[in-house]
Amino acid sequence: MRSIVGGRPIAGVRLGAVRAPVYANKQRDDLLLVSFDAGTVGAAVTTTNQFCAAPVHVLRAHLQATPEVRFWLLNAGNANAGTGVPGMDACHATVQALADLAQIAPSSIWPFSTGVIGEPLPVSAIQSALPRAVDALEIGTDAWERAAAAIMTTDTHPKLRHVICEIDGVEVTITGMAKGSGMIHPNMATMFGLLMTDAVMAPDVLQTLLQRAVSHSFNCVTVDGDTSTNDACVIAATGQAAHAQITDIHSDGAAAFRGAVWLVMT
Repeated sequence: MRSIVGGRPIAGVRLGAVRAPVYANKQRDDLLLVSFDAGTVGAAVTTTNQFCAAPVHVLRAHLQATPEVRFWLLNAGNANAGTGVPGMDACHATVQALADLAQIAPSSIWPFSTGVIGEPLPVSAIQSALPRAVDALEIGTDAWERAAAAIMTTDTHPKLRHVICEIDGVEVTITGMAKGSGMIHPNMATMFGLLMTDAVMAPDVLQTLLQRAVSHSFNCVTVDGDTSTNDACVIAATGQAAHAQITDIHSDGAAAFRGAVWLVMT
């Protein structure tokens, strides 16, 4: 088992990156939509900063409501942090627009924002771009490369890797991407760690394994001593690999999956 540069498609995952624009003065993709088939469950570890941003509050609430996840909605260029009640309203408005478009419950959508702190989120630009992001959803490796670039802010290069492991003799893939180059300080930082897998996982086992992996990887990194307002490390498991569901944290399947998650996150 080894960590390999680049993204490997995951059954049940599609990605679409477009320019909203969120960055008013940059010709680049700055809005990413990740779509998951029905039955996907997720887990999350978020910033310990007491002044966390609106999307972190919404993500936490949605995960508490249900472990099922159908979309991740991410933007670069604007953190929607330090924006108070209007920031919360803005986050809910973008999530609701996607929920209406996809005809799903808002609680199955996880929002993420990264970029400049203290500026209003360009809600109308994001809402207008959502149909294009849906149309752009693809499964191939090019979509993963474009997605990893779309979430960058001050990063010098995209970060994208995958690991293949075996669970009960069945091949399982974990693909991860990350962004972040400053304000990196335990616990968690101004970074996104986004992992996707086709493993069949019980939500509570997935959450425990993610928390342990974060402790051995991202929470060991310090760049400048600053903990950000928006950081999150999340994982979604589509359950489309042909092995029995992992429900026991002490099982051989959980151990194999844990090793793969730790490797790709490290």
